[in-house]
Amino acid sequence: MTHRSFGDRLAAEFAAGRHLCAGIDPHGPLLAEWGVADDAAGAERMGRDVVAAAAGTAACVKPQVAFFERFGSAGFAALERVFADARAAGLLVIADVKRGDIGSSFAAYAETWLAPGSPLEADAMTVVAYQGFGTLSGALDRVEVDGKGVFVLAATSNPEAADVQRARRADGRTVAASMVEDAFEWNAAHMGNAAVGSVGVVLGATLNLAAFDIDISERPVGPALPVLAPGFGHQGARIEEAGTIFGGIGNALLANESRSILNGGPNGLSERLRERAAAVRFALNGEPA
Repeated sequence: MTHRSFGDRLAAEFAAGRHLCAGIDPHGPLLAEWGVADDAAGAERMGRDVVAAAAGTAACVKPQVAFFERFGSAGFAALERVFADARAAGLLVIADVKRGDIGSSFAAYAETWLAPGSPLEADAMTVVAYQGFGTLSGALDRVEVDGKGVFVLAATSNPEAADVQRARRADGRTVAASMVEDAFEWNAAHMGNAAVGSVGVVLGATLNLAAFDIDISERPVGPALPVLAPGFGHQGARIEEAGTIFGGIGNALLANESRSILNGGPNGLSERLRERAAAVRFALNGEPA
């Protein structure tokens, strides 16, 4: 690996007590609450304000790309400026793109979101591997060579997903459990003695993971598995219960919160971020921010 790994950069954030992932979701009603238009300029204003407030407080920011790309080229230009602000502030960026495909098509997605120098370069991206974990090779090459990260959807909180994610493969594993196990195995095989892996999973904090056959009893041998966990705050999961929810696989937890931070507009944004970051730190480390 020629670059510092994404896992190492995550480990540095965790060592500093930062586990909050600040979501940037500029959908119409929220933009109205912020007093800006439902257009690319409004989305950019929200994104750049969140980045400025999150720097030094959150571990990372996670723009939901769909809310930018709905504005076409202007939305992508706005997103580029949000990313540039985050890089300048030293914030990790997870592009929430949920891309999944095969062969050269997926490699092109990985080039878009992970290649150094790309206008839309992020530090990590969310991916879908229901065609098989091997289809992620285009992104995993970027993980190894360019120090990037991926978060694989494993168990998500929308009810419709359960039929697919709890379905059993020919080897007897549920689809969700196989994503978790394959991510563990990739990190163990490719990340050596790293404290934190660069391949993580998305697990909803509102779920009973045992229902997906995901074993949270203990951490397997190897680098800690990064877990990107939506569902805290507005969706009802309590950060105080993170240890119970994720157990032994929650050592490298990124607690994602969006609406609990964004509701209320720009006034008080920095204070809300600090409060949520402190709550996450206390829940995971037992010490105030």
